Amino acid sequence: MKKSYYLFNPGRLSRKDNTLCFTPVDEHGNEGQPRHIPIEGVDNLYCFGSLDANSAMYNFLGKNHVSVHFFDYYEHYTGSFMAKEYLLAGKMQVEQTRAYLTPKKRMEIARLLVEGAAANILRNLKYYQARGRDLSVPIERISQYILLIPNAQRIDELMGIEGNIRQTYYEAFGAIITDFEMGNRTKQPPLNEVNALISFGNMMCYTVCLDQIYHTQLNPTISFLHEPGARRYSLALDLAEIFKPLLIDRTIFSLLNKRQIQATDFRMELNGCTLKEGGRKLFVQALEDRLKETFKHRSLGRNVSYRHLVKLECYKLSKHLLGIETYRPFKMMW
Repeated sequence: MKKSYYLFNPGRLSRKDNTLCFTPVDEHGNEGQPRHIPIEGVDNLYCFGSLDANSAMYNFLGKNHVSVHFFDYYEHYTGSFMAKEYLLAGKMQVEQTRAYLTPKKRMEIARLLVEGAAANILRNLKYYQARGRDLSVPIERISQYILLIPNAQRIDELMGIEGNIRQTYYEAFGAIITDFEMGNRTKQPPLNEVNALISFGNMMCYTVCLDQIYHTQLNPTISFLHEPGARRYSLALDLAEIFKPLLIDRTIFSLLNKRQIQATDFRMELNGCTLKEGGRKLFVQALEDRLKETFKHRSLGRNVSYRHLVKLECYKLSKHLLGIETYRPFKMMW
């Protein structure tokens, strides 16, 4: 089974037959112990340090449909190397474009995306309300905002509702998380530990969604809620809205409340707050464990992993665009 590999150290990536060889290099140029990874077992590479690789290597990765996601020193996502699209179909491209260009169709999908995201946010709050947190006020406010979604007539109006829901949600983090204060949501840069985790986690969720879109016939550059823009895969932003409460926020709550990540795992700088390497590794491992976790899918009647759940969401959207089946966003029941 293919899996993701995380390269936290700077190093050199080379090829030996059908095996990848990653050789870490320290700040003085000294090489560490090489690590060999059979290409057949690689799904994604996540690079948090500088990577030395030539065009022949990227050709090799591309032929084997291996994506490479890059992050800078401050954990900002900077871009991805994606192999040539191998599942794109002309009919899907036409229908996806038509849905974006038809205001009624676009609004229908955008409303459903916000509805799914809001339902999962509300489920998180109700989950912790049932565990003794006093979250009745944000639950009531978000419930009222959700009632406005069906009547939204423009994308900017819908984004405004979504923004109010998420702001109310973030204000409730203080009642959920122990030992840390979030304060206001700050992004570029995040100014405290909780904001740093949210920013880092949201970027990881974006790359998970992007990778699953790549394995379907959908075009990742044509979106419905977020405006398509130059040099970004905006459909991944759309789908990430649904899965951030489920994958990222639940992971953050668990890590902080169980004290698996502590204040010593962060670095406070003039440019904001970032995770140290040890903290990044802890978060990435927890997220990977979450993605591998399985549950009984109520529609399929079988166990699926959370990673596969994202791909299923892509399939549902594809069927909607082709007129096969009306799209219904995934909503947590637990």
